[in-house]
Amino acid sequence: MLDKISEATLSLSIYGIDLAKHSFSIHGEDMAGKGTDPKPFSFYKFKGRSKVLVTFANIPSALIGIEACGASHY
Repeated sequence: MLDKISEATLSLSIYGIDLAKHSFSIHGEDMAGKGTDPKPFSFYKFKGRSKVLVTFANIPSALIGIEACGASHY
């Protein structure tokens, strides 16, 4: 999984996470609001919480926004 993350992705500082019960989508931007290349990470889907945790454990600190809706308690 981590080998798909590019150097450009490592320079991102804002992430948005769309939560679901079993899959998660992530979108990343830099501080200027420029999104990522669509292939490595722009709207990346993960199956399972552990893959999301491993991914964020290996990138620099960043601002992370999490969707707040009826499913946010998962």
